[in-house]
Amino acid sequence: MTQSVAILSLHTSPLTQPGVGDSGGMNVYVREMAAALAHAGSECRVYVRRAQNGLPEEVAIEPGVTVVHIDAGPVDLGKEDLFGVVDEFAAGVLADFRRNGQPDVIHANYWLSGLAGHRVKHAVGVPLAVTFHTLARVKAATGDPESEQRAQAETEVIGCADMVIASCEPEAQQLQRFYDAPLERIELAPPGVEHALFSPGDREGARAALGLGGGPVLLFVGRIQPLKRPLVAVETLALLEREDARLLVVGGPSGIEGEVEYRRLRDRIQALGLGGRVTLVPPRPHHWLSTYYRAADVVLVPSRSESFGLVALEAAASGTPVVAAPVGGLRSVVDHGRTGFLVDEATPEAFAAQATALIDNPLLAAAMAMDAADWARSFSWAAMARSLRATYRRAQSRVPVDCT
Repeated sequence: MTQSVAILSLHTSPLTQPGVGDSGGMNVYVREMAAALAHAGSECRVYVRRAQNGLPEEVAIEPGVTVVHIDAGPVDLGKEDLFGVVDEFAAGVLADFRRNGQPDVIHANYWLSGLAGHRVKHAVGVPLAVTFHTLARVKAATGDPESEQRAQAETEVIGCADMVIASCEPEAQQLQRFYDAPLERIELAPPGVEHALFSPGDREGARAALGLGGGPVLLFVGRIQPLKRPLVAVETLALLEREDARLLVVGGPSGIEGEVEYRRLRDRIQALGLGGRVTLVPPRPHHWLSTYYRAADVVLVPSRSESFGLVALEAAASGTPVVAAPVGGLRSVVDHGRTGFLVDEATPEAFAAQATALIDNPLLAAAMAMDAADWARSFSWAAMARSLRATYRRAQSRVPVDCT
């Protein structure tokens, strides 16, 4: 029997290139999740807010996956103002249900979609699953304060969700610690990686494709915002005792502080005299990133918080060791001493020490590269889809959570 899933992604679309504006790992997650669910036999309609004029009402990505554009507020509305259009978005989703049929389950992504999903659940009475991707209270605890409005909204959604999807055990623990999420409603469903794209390959060939010469290559992939700490990557390069080393920073400004952080990054590069050794690369299509991962000796992930850490997983699948901050899901994705290093304190000095250990010891780096690729093979989108479909069925067999 076909299982129909309404996937809500109010603030960002799987059709948008990751690394542009507020688009990032969540875009990859939503698109790959929907595709994997469809391959497993589900019918998925992905509801996104129309963010530009001229978009079609629906876009069929592939068999079983359709993106539906919902009108909710002006197309150029900033992310910080989207809370005000949650009800309008929910109404648009319900209107589509009336035209095309009610789904078996709703799966909301991020807190804004969670609020919309909460309203939709009460209107149609089907189970609600929520993946938060980031959590306000976790971000606040690591130095990136969010509004109390968001924290309260997340609490409200958790109180009504039939399933709270966690990407890893550390995220499940955060849901319990910061939100008192009931353990029996937390379901683990680790994201995957597309192994046909992200797999070990010829490093020299990858460097030639990117126009890189010899010398060690450090790589940072992510949106340019304080949370991701790209400045740590630049300062790590400055501390390496290798004048032939270089850094690639792949991504664009994101969020309210994105442009300021981007200017700060450029200014710091110049102040450290690294203009010829740091390349700021605009956002690239997701599949292009495999070449960057293969070209690198080390991938740096210095984020202040990460629910999972998709970049670290993709790097590992590509056979590149990772040096990462020991936060959130990175503690699950990076096997310290085997597939990379988790630094005790996420300082440039600590990152430089571990990057140097890999650059100066080719045998260690090669062993870690092999172990990283082997480790990453246990993560797949197909496995995630199987887990989610089983979770959905369990929720359908239970009495729905009633928060009224």
